[in-house]
Amino acid sequence: MVTAAATAVAGVSLLPGSANAAAEVPVGQGSYSDTRPEGTKGPEDSAGNPLKPQVTERVADQPVPTNDWWSSLVFKRDPEVPHSQPMYAHPATYQAVSGGLEVGHPTEAAIVGEGRQYEYAHKADLTLGVAGLNSPDTKADGWSDWTVTPYWADDSRTFRATIGHGSPYVYAQAEGGAAEIETASTPEVFTEDGNVLGVTIGGNSYGLFAPSGTNWNVSGSTISADLGDKDYYSVALLPNADALADFRKYAFSFVTGSEVDWDYDAPGGKMKATYKVETEAREGEETGTIQALYRHQWMHADDALTDYEYVSPRGTMKVHEGGSFSTTQDVTGVLPTMPKSDGVDNAKLVEYIKEVADSDDPFNGAEDTYWTGKALGKLGQLVGIADQAGETESRDKMLAAMKERLEEWFTAGGASEFSYDSDWKTLTGYPASYGSDAELNDHHFHYSYYVMAAAIVAQYDSAWAEDSAWGGMVKELIGDAASPKRDDSKYPFLRGFDVYAGHSWAAGHQGFAAGNNQESSSESINLSAGLILFGSATGDTELRDLGVYMLTTEAESIRQYWFDGDQEVFPENYEHETLGMVWGSGGAYSTWWTANPEEIHGINVLPVTGGSLHLAANPDAIKRNIAEMERENGGPAEEWRDILWSFQALGDPAAAKELYDADGGAYEPEEGMSRAQTYHWIYTLAATGAPDTSVTADSPTAAAFNKDGSKTYTAHNYGDSESTVTFSDGKKLTVPANSSVTEAG
Repeated sequence: MVTAAATAVAGVSLLPGSANAAAEVPVGQGSYSDTRPEGTKGPEDSAGNPLKPQVTERVADQPVPTNDWWSSLVFKRDPEVPHSQPMYAHPATYQAVSGGLEVGHPTEAAIVGEGRQYEYAHKADLTLGVAGLNSPDTKADGWSDWTVTPYWADDSRTFRATIGHGSPYVYAQAEGGAAEIETASTPEVFTEDGNVLGVTIGGNSYGLFAPSGTNWNVSGSTISADLGDKDYYSVALLPNADALADFRKYAFSFVTGSEVDWDYDAPGGKMKATYKVETEAREGEETGTIQALYRHQWMHADDALTDYEYVSPRGTMKVHEGGSFSTTQDVTGVLPTMPKSDGVDNAKLVEYIKEVADSDDPFNGAEDTYWTGKALGKLGQLVGIADQAGETESRDKMLAAMKERLEEWFTAGGASEFSYDSDWKTLTGYPASYGSDAELNDHHFHYSYYVMAAAIVAQYDSAWAEDSAWGGMVKELIGDAASPKRDDSKYPFLRGFDVYAGHSWAAGHQGFAAGNNQESSSESINLSAGLILFGSATGDTELRDLGVYMLTTEAESIRQYWFDGDQEVFPENYEHETLGMVWGSGGAYSTWWTANPEEIHGINVLPVTGGSLHLAANPDAIKRNIAEMERENGGPAEEWRDILWSFQALGDPAAAKELYDADGGAYEPEEGMSRAQTYHWIYTLAATGAPDTSVTADSPTAAAFNKDGSKTYTAHNYGDSESTVTFSDGKKLTVPANSSVTEAG
């Protein structure tokens, strides 16, 4: 079930950047500030002007989902674009302009950027509005889990249009004039039946539906209907012209909301998600609808689908008729530490551990949220390895360093702190980095490391993670990045995670012609894995189950949309086999900072943790990925060798170990990795075999491994009493309280 993560009590908020003195809002033993540190930035446009959310008065007090497919409606990053950037809802694309809403459906991919990027760029077939509309801007007038309602107004007219992921319909409300639709070219009319019109523009077919008793009039490229005493009409993107009758059935069943509900069946090792819409019958009694499902959804759908299909940048979308549908997926476990094995030389491992534990500065001078997070991540992964190796002195030294740094960040008034912006309903860490302040970028990336680090600390010191101690501040970060509360006045629902698209979005403003984007899908997974471990360590099953839902959903999306695991998503004429970045309009073999193939392939692997096991679901895709990296790189990895060896080991541990051994320790660890972790990871997998994701368990912190048919099972028990973990192949593990157990099959 969708459940609410507990959040700490907030004090009185002042406007960020106001002349009033900053106040510290206490949260357990920690605190955050209600005013940004002096000299720092908040959300602003590309010219440096401070911004507030562009919403109507009706929703002015509601937290805005800043990192969504439609966020350019509310975050006007380009001061010259007061309406929106292209919005890729799929199957339809949209863009708000002064005269209303452009609608299109690109069906042919363009290969651009010297072959690195494919895009189904928005191109308007229709512009929906009300006759004479010339709005100076467009605002958001409401939203739900995957729908939004843009709003236009001039001196005498208003226009609203509800649109959403998967919906082929636009539900329009027009006041002050006739319904008016401008077409990009002279429409080809294939059906004309009073208030129902079927037209084809630019190769795409549409159904236009005006209120009963009215008529559509076509004059050149203008289509209009006098709505009389009504104020509504709808338009449907059709899979083909023959579908008009089926889509006509739901033309006046207006979608008014959308909601996902998730249910983790721990005994069965399954995650069930139900996607439902709320509707209002404007005419008649029909309250159903039609929804197009993405590949990651229809592959796991529990419901029958129609024969209708749409082209999209995520491959074929298939159509479901009805107000809701469900998906059921196997859950891949997350481990706090990889299993103990005889393949690891303990003395060598301890030597590597001490290199980090005994360093003068294990944080390598990190000051901002991201690089501090990376250092916390490196230490956190070593804590469990040190514990497994019996190196308790190093374990405790690293835990102490992690606590100290987390507590610094979790206390307002120092050199590093978190600050709450009451306009944007967001918590930003300062010093900020990579647009986390001015662009509201990457909060889920940055905060994933803090949540994961807190989960590791909680495993060894549960009192530290109590809400009354430091756990309250951890939950504030979770609330900002991934609050599951729809009625929260403090943070938006799942800020970065797009429940219908099945993955997170990194940009806070979506201010690009190609739509919104996400580069490091693996850092998004790191947040989900952190939620599972932190929830498990603190006994918060609501947070744990949120993490299970997000990780299970996003893991399939990554497999399909970043790695093209089934080779059914990327366009046939696109020559790359993996993406560094997914865009609303398509994807790109690139990163934000370099075209180096090693980083392009590695950015969706790091950080390497016990939450990375889902990547093993498709070993052939890993082999293709590594092979492409070496082709593009002109040979094996040079810079991010440890990241890519660790990735390869999830599909072919023996090959990864061979490369690691041949290197002889010449490589330099990636900033978030250590020699100890890389050695432990590769040699463990060489001994146990790769993760066997076909075997599930009744615990989210358990996993199976397979080497030439011989299985190894491992599980961690966060409870205070002994538990038995049962795997889907019948294997049972008895796990003492607060312990891990590993056994051969």
